[in-house]
Amino acid sequence: MGKTTGFLEYDRVDGPVRAEQQRTQDFLEFHLPLPLPAQQEQAGRCMDCGVPFCQGGVMIAGMASGCPLHNLVPEVNDLVYRGRMEQAYRRLSITHSFPEFTCRVCPALCEAACTCGLHDAPVSTKENEKAVIEYAFAHDLVEEKISPVHTGKKIAVIGSGPSGLAAAQLLCSRGHEVTVYERKDRIGGLLRYGIPNMKLDKSVIDRRIALMEGAGIRFVTGVDVGVDIKASSLVKEYDGIVLACGASQPRDIQVPGRDAKGIYFAVDFLGTVTKHLLDGDLILPHNVSAEPDRKPGKRKSFGGSEKTPRWFIDGDPRKLVWGKDVIVIGGGDTGNDCVGTCIRLGAKTVTQLEMMPRPAEVRMPSNPWPEWPKVLKTDYGQEEAVWKFGSDPRVYQTTVKEFIKDKKDNLKQAVLVCLEAKKDEKSGRMMMVPVEGSERTVPAGLVLIAAGFLGSERYVVEDFGVATDARSNVKTAPGSYATSKPKIFTAGDMHRGQSLVVWAIAEGRSAAREVDEALMGYTNL
Repeated sequence: MGKTTGFLEYDRVDGPVRAEQQRTQDFLEFHLPLPLPAQQEQAGRCMDCGVPFCQGGVMIAGMASGCPLHNLVPEVNDLVYRGRMEQAYRRLSITHSFPEFTCRVCPALCEAACTCGLHDAPVSTKENEKAVIEYAFAHDLVEEKISPVHTGKKIAVIGSGPSGLAAAQLLCSRGHEVTVYERKDRIGGLLRYGIPNMKLDKSVIDRRIALMEGAGIRFVTGVDVGVDIKASSLVKEYDGIVLACGASQPRDIQVPGRDAKGIYFAVDFLGTVTKHLLDGDLILPHNVSAEPDRKPGKRKSFGGSEKTPRWFIDGDPRKLVWGKDVIVIGGGDTGNDCVGTCIRLGAKTVTQLEMMPRPAEVRMPSNPWPEWPKVLKTDYGQEEAVWKFGSDPRVYQTTVKEFIKDKKDNLKQAVLVCLEAKKDEKSGRMMMVPVEGSERTVPAGLVLIAAGFLGSERYVVEDFGVATDARSNVKTAPGSYATSKPKIFTAGDMHRGQSLVVWAIAEGRSAAREVDEALMGYTNL
């Protein structure tokens, strides 16, 4: 698909990015598009490869290879190359609910499995997808399907992250009456409060939500199911319920001094920054090194409430970060987001700790294509740290052994320790264990824990009475989304554990089909 010899004629060219000096002054998106003719040329690099691994979405060696949504990647690329953008959008929307989200935040499993990438740079499928969906929005092509027939069935979706939204979208298009419950003040879940604005501008979420509301989906915010409204009440009111609450229990670090003031979970920190940004309370000075106003922050950032909701941190996030030595525990995407956010808020230094060894820069023989490439990736936050501080913020095979407090219980230092891989005698597994005598003490004014998540919220699971597996995910039969309780289904991270936005969308769509079939006896979704 594309131009027959395009992959031989054209080198890969990505869209430009705003320079670090400019983009760290704000929270605006910094990935810019190529002109459409140049993007069409990039789509022309798609090969007539015969077997499109890019759309496979299969597990190889325990890792996903290709798109879990099974997007018809070569066909979309071909239409982009030929300038048939409306047809490209129609083709993409057959399999995809929200291309505008994944084209910004997905690690591009499709590109990692691209046949062209075996010997050259893969096709820029992610940017092709962004060109398609933004063209569609710009030309008023995007609309939510409205069924001419109403089934009379009522469905509640608990959680408004990518899986919940995907499930709601398909169920509404079938003619069911859908209500989405969200415990926070705005719709979007992880998309809203877990991903920084410079990666996913929140206006992108808002324009989709407006379309979904126009199609008849009812959104209820500020209602914490399991606390404000009980499961028993929802079970009586609705014909089906989809639990899509995410894997929102952050993994903690249990070391001495953990109770010091100035240690937060990364997801709470990132959500707080976005909350202040959306409420208009977070206005960065032109020079982020300028000290923020030391006057008490306005309470309106929390809706005028006397008490800060438990998923936000009280106070101005600039004052949490400005001029402090920041340590981010965790080397993944969330850790990188914390690095970039703290640079924008005027951190004195930022160090990112990673327990595992530094990855290789190229594929190892034990990691052949089309497996997901386990190679070193330097993301925007690390790039900005190199620009700002002169070095990569990541420190490998290192963790925190102890936090040290001052007399007022404020965090002032952290004791770091090096790690080495050793085989556990009982289990036979390789474990990262501390190296004796490798401790060192470093200054620390703020610590953000980005060590992953353990599973779904216990109070929700217990209120609905659904069974869970050994990893605290909601349990279902293999390949199914029905829980141990009648009428109740699950999808997304709550079902599969912490994962990617694209997987959450795929799960939401699959769960919607199962719910529809259970209610109607068949499904045409």
